Amino acid sequence: MSLENKKVLVTGGAGFIGSNIIEYLLQKNNKITCLDNFSTGKKENIENFLDNPNFKLINGDITKIEDCQKATENIDIILHQAALGSVPRSIENPLKTNEVNINGFLNILWAAKNNKVSRVVYAASSSTYGDSKKLPKIESEIGLPLSPYAVTKYVNELYAGVFSNLYGLELIGLRYFNVFGRKQDPDGAYAAAIPKFIKSFINHQSPILHGDGSQSRDFTYIDNVIQANELAATTKNTDALNQVYNVACGSQSLLIELIENLKSLLSNFDPEIKNITVINGPERIGDVKHSLASIEKANKLLGYNPSHSLKEGLTSAIEWYWNYFKIN
Repeated sequence: MSLENKKVLVTGGAGFIGSNIIEYLLQKNNKITCLDNFSTGKKENIENFLDNPNFKLINGDITKIEDCQKATENIDIILHQAALGSVPRSIENPLKTNEVNINGFLNILWAAKNNKVSRVVYAASSSTYGDSKKLPKIESEIGLPLSPYAVTKYVNELYAGVFSNLYGLELIGLRYFNVFGRKQDPDGAYAAAIPKFIKSFINHQSPILHGDGSQSRDFTYIDNVIQANELAATTKNTDALNQVYNVACGSQSLLIELIENLKSLLSNFDPEIKNITVINGPERIGDVKHSLASIEKANKLLGYNPSHSLKEGLTSAIEWYWNYFKIN
């Protein structure tokens, strides 16, 4: 079902995922409120929306209840993307990660309750599976968390269950698996792997691979995440409410294979990239070794069927990044 003609709050709307969701929803005649404090989000991600009469920016912070109260007024649906991401960042600063990811999430839920917003779709995380070795990952079977970030995202799920039971909110959590695509920041200490690799190759630099490349991930293109948010926001299936779902491709790729795919696709633009080697660095503390999602539950209850495979997503992302880096 399509999300159209609704008043939607996107928290973290200046971030990678949030800004892509906003761009999609504005094309469907929705009225969008973006709440962001620009701690990790970027003004450039939303600058094309600023003159749109259906777009409203609130420069605010989810850790401040008054900002959440203001942002949730007269809203139909909340798509909560705001968070302080990154496992390494959470290890270095667990207090800030807890403040944003737990206190901020609780503020959004409380404001939603007070302003009678019936449905909240929130970004959960595959990090919740922790030390569980079982593959593929099934929503009902998780392990012990391996990082403060993982703890905060699991606590979000617990709070969602409590708010659903106590206050009658309709809550759906989406456990994202290694999302990538246009607008994802390639810079900074906590940048994701794919944009960092792409930027290094385009600049003819050897990227650093943490570990030997035998780690595996279920990389998920941004358009699949947009699809999942729209399905969760619009579902009429009561069995689908107050659940968490894996959002992924349901396919597994070794990091070393990913790098070879990136080199091959980028060499279509610059043949010299094929010859660039990778530098192996130490494995990162708190990282999960292998990740592969079952998307059966999301398919059955939400009708989720990824529009982009890994290769299709990489092809689209590389084309965007190539143009982006040549301009900037």
